[in-house]
Amino acid sequence: MRFRNQLLILVLSILIPAFLAAILAVWYVYGEERRAQENGVLEATRAFSLLVGQELQTKEAILKTLSNSAALAKGDLQEFYSIAKRMAPTSETTIILIDHSGRQLINTRAAFGTQLPHRRAPRVLELMEHYGAERTLVSDVFLAPVGKQYDFTVQVPVMLEGSLRYFLVMGVNAASLQPLLHQQRLPRDWLGVILDRQGVVVSRSRNPGQYIGKQSSEEFRRQISAGTEGVFRSTTLDEVSVKTFFSRVAFSDWTVIFSIPESELRRVPLQAAAFLALMMALLLGLAFLIAQRIALRLSARVEQLGAAADQLARGEDVSYLPQGLVEVDSVGARIVDSSRQIRRNKQELEQRVAQAVAETERAQQALQHNQKLEALGRLTGGIAHEFNNLLQTLTTSLQLARMSSTEPRVQSLIDTCNKAVTRATSLTGQLSAFGRIQDARTETVALARHVRVFEQLVENILPSNMPLQVDLPDDLWPVTLDPTQLELALINLAINSRDAMPAGGSIRVEAANETLAAPPEGLSPGDYVRLRLRDTGMGMSAEVMAKALDPFFTTKKVGQGTGLGLPQAYGFARQSGGTLVLHSVVGEGTTVDIYLPRATQAVSRTPEKTGAQQFAPSVKGTVLFVEDDALVRESVSAALREAGFAVLAAEGADAALAMLDAGASVDVLFSDIVMPGSLNGIELANTMRVRFPQVKVVLATGYSEHRVQLAGVRVLAKPYEIDAAVRELVEAAAG
Repeated sequence: MRFRNQLLILVLSILIPAFLAAILAVWYVYGEERRAQENGVLEATRAFSLLVGQELQTKEAILKTLSNSAALAKGDLQEFYSIAKRMAPTSETTIILIDHSGRQLINTRAAFGTQLPHRRAPRVLELMEHYGAERTLVSDVFLAPVGKQYDFTVQVPVMLEGSLRYFLVMGVNAASLQPLLHQQRLPRDWLGVILDRQGVVVSRSRNPGQYIGKQSSEEFRRQISAGTEGVFRSTTLDEVSVKTFFSRVAFSDWTVIFSIPESELRRVPLQAAAFLALMMALLLGLAFLIAQRIALRLSARVEQLGAAADQLARGEDVSYLPQGLVEVDSVGARIVDSSRQIRRNKQELEQRVAQAVAETERAQQALQHNQKLEALGRLTGGIAHEFNNLLQTLTTSLQLARMSSTEPRVQSLIDTCNKAVTRATSLTGQLSAFGRIQDARTETVALARHVRVFEQLVENILPSNMPLQVDLPDDLWPVTLDPTQLELALINLAINSRDAMPAGGSIRVEAANETLAAPPEGLSPGDYVRLRLRDTGMGMSAEVMAKALDPFFTTKKVGQGTGLGLPQAYGFARQSGGTLVLHSVVGEGTTVDIYLPRATQAVSRTPEKTGAQQFAPSVKGTVLFVEDDALVRESVSAALREAGFAVLAAEGADAALAMLDAGASVDVLFSDIVMPGSLNGIELANTMRVRFPQVKVVLATGYSEHRVQLAGVRVLAKPYEIDAAVRELVEAAAG
């Protein structure tokens, strides 16, 4: 199919729905016009009902004015008769004064003193029973017996000295309401009617003399009684089919009606809809002619695009002549650029694929690295736990041995053993760097103090051609960490830098406070202290950097490196809630950034080390010592007894609780954290706080995967000195 025909089909596919939409629009306009016209008529009916109500209220006002007459108040009926005759609105209006029994006292249609009939307007008594005698009443239309004309009355009660004395009644000729209808200037075919409560015609805009006093049909009365206003179809008394709009006159419960022939209601909307339909038909026809002409011109121009596309398909240089149409020329220009753009897109796609592959490899390496560290952490944590229990036994036993012998040779051997224990403790500390953070060893510290300690420790490690520069501001934020692990991490990084600069160079250590909105991966935005160690060594290639944080990976010769330096520093940073970021360029050096989160608490007070102390066996109190390792339980229990405590020993939490339930009286619970059984040390401490709140708790741990977050519970790190344990137990018992 040719492009021109497709364009024509496209135009028709637009015009046909547009034509249908036009039909819907015409139908909608017709409906809206009818609704608007009906709403307007109903509003006019409502306004006319208000006008009739005002006319009746005017007559009520005259009667109320007369009711306040002084002549009536003093009983001068003759004077009141004169006043009432002057105030009657028209000569056909009658004002009647009736006493409480219904007897007429005066009637302005008759001379004063004339014998007057003893009757009221029809249904007035019935209205008084329904609405009450003390309100204004408007009667229905009735045929006056004297004037033989249709009248209605307005009755107002007269209250004198707080009681009902008279009724003032105004008899009004129904024809007096005709001017109200004439003032509405209704169209010739419209019919305006005022009906009383019984559906009797009070006034009529067309042929009033023929229809006033006639009652409407029962169906008509039923329709207008359905509400205070509305619209319905009906037939007039002169047999014309109309749409009737009615509204209740609130003051009298009369009803005003505007009736309009159905043909008249349809005429105006039909005219508006017909005009709209004609305009739409003309516009649609014109649009079709214009579309056909445009289709012919476009088809010729599109052929030029086809020729250019053929050249592109053959791989030729595309030549395109502008056709004078912006959209077509734009497509032509794009075809000219397509071959160059395709080549550029191909190159960019290849680069993106390579980048995606590299990012995937980095993600896999990071996952493998984390898995390795997690596995190593579990392994080294378990080893550290067992070694710390052994070291605890050795530490306690050596301290007891020192107390048992004063022979110099024995003391010298004990010192040698203590040095070995210290080295072993340092080794287990390195192992624990790959596990989770150990709360017993963490402190909130001023970072500068421990960097200065590191500076002193590496003096004998770094050669003279490798100066160490330290730049630390005075306002560094406090951080929470294991000080020993910090110093060890810095020493490991310094040794790596030394080995990377065989011909010499410089090492610079600096720190700064940083508020990070986009922190390194794994950290949340917030305040951090950045600790940086930078060297001018050989640097690392990308391949080496990808494995640098893997445990046991090293580029050094066998026996010259363990491959645990950088992994230990990384493990320390992660334990401390931060991370380590490595930057290196071959030939330019390496920079290691350690980000540590700012601590919220104040710097901890570090007790001064006073060397080996010997406790005096003067401490009093009972300690329940819970330890699953038999060697630790035996040695520490003996040491605590030596210090003066009464000691109860239990191999687990269940045994300890059984002792307490049996009535054992203790002052302090001293428990390991990692134990077999249903409860570990932390869970035992929580149970004690609920069941035995008077017993203080001190915990000890060589390694634990559980954070200790118990207020008022002291934590010791294994291996601990017995004098330190005694001090913690005494302080806990006193607290």
